[in-house]
Amino acid sequence: MRCELAAITALFAFVSVSPAISASGYELTGRIEPPARVAVSLSGATTPFQGSTLSGADGRFVFHKLSPGIYTLVVSTAARGKVVQTIDLSAGTVDRKGRLDVLVKIEPGRLESDGGVSTGATVSATVLSTPERAAKEYDEALRCLNRRDSACAATHLQTAVDIAPRFSAAWNQLGIIAYQTKRYSDAESHFRRALEASPDSFEPLVNLGGVLLNLARPREALTYNQRAASRAPNDALANSQLGLTYFQLGNGTEAERFLRIAVSLDPAHFSYPQLTLAKIYAQRGDRPAALEQLRDFLTRHPDAPVAPAVRRNIARLSSPN
Repeated sequence: MRCELAAITALFAFVSVSPAISASGYELTGRIEPPARVAVSLSGATTPFQGSTLSGADGRFVFHKLSPGIYTLVVSTAARGKVVQTIDLSAGTVDRKGRLDVLVKIEPGRLESDGGVSTGATVSATVLSTPERAAKEYDEALRCLNRRDSACAATHLQTAVDIAPRFSAAWNQLGIIAYQTKRYSDAESHFRRALEASPDSFEPLVNLGGVLLNLARPREALTYNQRAASRAPNDALANSQLGLTYFQLGNGTEAERFLRIAVSLDPAHFSYPQLTLAKIYAQRGDRPAALEQLRDFLTRHPDAPVAPAVRRNIARLSSPN
């Protein structure tokens, strides 16, 4: 599980939006192509949540009773790697029954290796090497996250690291919860502990790079985000964070390069790379390119809190004056 890079959305002021939701919640259905029976996980990109299931032999899967929000969907193949895709569930993306149906294509050129992304839905080598009591606490934390009870999850995760201080996955999950509840200094501390315990782990590496940006330390973040993008060139978050790092450091050319990679990998990515690209193009005086990015963003995130501000910017850029 990775955390959202909230700083990317600072391009526009936030406006509160409350999408309509049925009493039973939204439903995410999907089909994997080519069909396969594989592990599928869904995690909250901006709020604590974790769920998992198995697809059927026909490649179909379903998640029920979901709250509106942005999620990270991970389809894990045993030997070929993983496909990661952002899902935005809102009144503007679901059908009349509150359902969103997605197609996930297993394309070799887009697969992420085990050295790239992983999720709390899979049991890592770190978990397998930890004491049984700590592993049980970790599993219970994931069950708490499935119920959206982050306080419960944090309690079990803290117990897990008390038992096993080098339990990297548990430290990383603690960092994600801290990040998603805007306790950025705590998140930094937890991600550093996770990386110290497992220097080769990708998740705390990319997460640390993200939280350092939120702490307004782009020069320090650059090293971690460069390493993350090098380790996982097909990871949208790593590329998006590296692009934003260059943007904050005033290097628009490199920022554009990595942000465009992020968009190509996951056009609906929760880090909103189109918004920073639009800022870059607007600064260059390239209105058509800026408008293209803003319109693409709205197509994928029609109910985002920032959507009203994006619409105002589209109107302003579209004006002949």
